[in-house]
Amino acid sequence: MEQYQIFKQMAQFNKTAFDNSYNTMTMFREQNEKMANSLLDQATWMPEQGKKAITEWMKSYKKGCDDFKKIVDQNYQNLEKYFTGFSK
Repeated sequence: MEQYQIFKQMAQFNKTAFDNSYNTMTMFREQNEKMANSLLDQATWMPEQGKKAITEWMKSYKKGCDDFKKIVDQNYQNLEKYFTGFSK
């Protein structure tokens, strides 16, 4: 087996591991978001500004996670292109 194929398989393994970890993290984030929303709905003592701040924070965190995933996916695509070009 040629070296580039070994590195390509290693990259594919790492991408799969990252995707699985990211999906797990996303499930936790979604559960925490549901729980936080439920608590915010029941927190009559909390001012609306506080609720809005927490909601905005959750949106920002989700956007940051999505942006991170896009960047990582783009880099794995670039790596795949490199190995495809290298194997010719």
